[in-house]
Amino acid sequence: MKKTFYLTTAIHYANAAPHLGHAYQDVLTDIIARYKRASGFDTWFLTGTDEHGSKILRKAKEEGLGPQVLVDKNAGLFRDLFDKLSVSYDVFIRTSDKNKHWPGAIALWKALDAKGDIYKKKYHGLYCVGCEEFKTGKDLVDGKCPEHDKAPEIVEEENYFFRTSKYGSEILRRIESGELKVTPETRKNEITSFLGEGLRDVSFSRPEKDIPWGIPVPGDPTQMMYVWCDALTNYISALGYGTNDDILFKKYWPASLHVMGKDNLRFHAAFWPAMLLSAGLPLPKEILVHGYVISGGKKMSKSIGNVVDPKEIVEKYGAEALRYFMAREISPFEDGDFTEEKFIEAYNANLANGLGNLVSRVMKMAETYLDESVEIAQNGHLKLQPEAFEVAMENLNLQLAADIIWKNISNLDEIIQKDEPFKVAKEDKEKGITIIKGLVNDLFIIAKYLEPFLPDTAKTIQHLIQKNKMPEKPLFARLAK
Repeated sequence: MKKTFYLTTAIHYANAAPHLGHAYQDVLTDIIARYKRASGFDTWFLTGTDEHGSKILRKAKEEGLGPQVLVDKNAGLFRDLFDKLSVSYDVFIRTSDKNKHWPGAIALWKALDAKGDIYKKKYHGLYCVGCEEFKTGKDLVDGKCPEHDKAPEIVEEENYFFRTSKYGSEILRRIESGELKVTPETRKNEITSFLGEGLRDVSFSRPEKDIPWGIPVPGDPTQMMYVWCDALTNYISALGYGTNDDILFKKYWPASLHVMGKDNLRFHAAFWPAMLLSAGLPLPKEILVHGYVISGGKKMSKSIGNVVDPKEIVEKYGAEALRYFMAREISPFEDGDFTEEKFIEAYNANLANGLGNLVSRVMKMAETYLDESVEIAQNGHLKLQPEAFEVAMENLNLQLAADIIWKNISNLDEIIQKDEPFKVAKEDKEKGITIIKGLVNDLFIIAKYLEPFLPDTAKTIQHLIQKNKMPEKPLFARLAK
């Protein structure tokens, strides 16, 4: 039987249309999923939308819609974008789905309650609507949430709480031992520092009278589940946890990899493991924490006017071009800067003049001098550094893996410049044909390595090689600046 590999994105909040950060996270995860499938793993890829909470209610009222209508609309926008970007998810989970998601959330709540880890108390605290999280004074900067630059609301209410504090030391032990791997090291250091200060119990519900849009607490309809037990449970509810149909859960859990942005680190590396420990469930094996996609050196903001709509970029330049930029021009471990100027510069240099030009040159020689398509061998002139490529991919350093591919695109260009096979073929046809066949073979190998990154382009290149034809038009036409 194949080894399984279950990977997830953080589910995306459905109060608005997707932005570039959402696109980045799903493309990043998709590249890993495609690589794992190609490596022989039985791979299961989950993404989806988080559809409950106060922000959804407020946004729905602003737009004059019911909350279900709003999330239906926005969930459709997320699916449409991810489909355009060739994101090969196996399941798209929605937390408003009463059949697929709710049973898992209810089952997990009951498991935590049975363990004695849920209790009720009155609470007075600072609540950030943007984060959907209660804050302490040390979480704030000048009295404001640093993520949303807004002062939190003062909330006083009776809620259920989860005994997160009970599990902090065990989570810390597992992260430090590597049982729960946090990538990159900077994020591991950040979460171990946070855990070292001691976890405090977290609010686990909100009053139904204030937040009527959500999953009712089992046995107490006056309270609605808060984001922790609702949203985080998607990773197991999508596999059938809490239902009679839990074959996928038994097969794929624990997750091999959770992928999320740095703003989700504490939720996934502290609160979620605590919930799993309480329920007696295995912890995920690894968490990849990527940075933000910023624009012009600043976090994207409507007020600044630097928000980039990924749908517009796809419509203007193509999905494969955006996938390329996200894979190679943005590190998975740090914030990455996107501007249209940078995008066009990278597109022209590495897609139009790089990959696209190489394909045209090689396939023009093949069509001119070869009578039939090349029988592909798994070796050639290239030193594609399969070991280095695999190490980069296994370490989730997709940027380095993409660099290795483009290094070999440059190498192949240099071989053409040096050997001038088109000239050789005119003087010594057999020798020229041998060189050209080698170039075609090397191009095919490059296309195989490209498959996780640019799946449609890779398929096009392989098709051209099989037909022994040059492209009718450039794969990537040069863009005007």
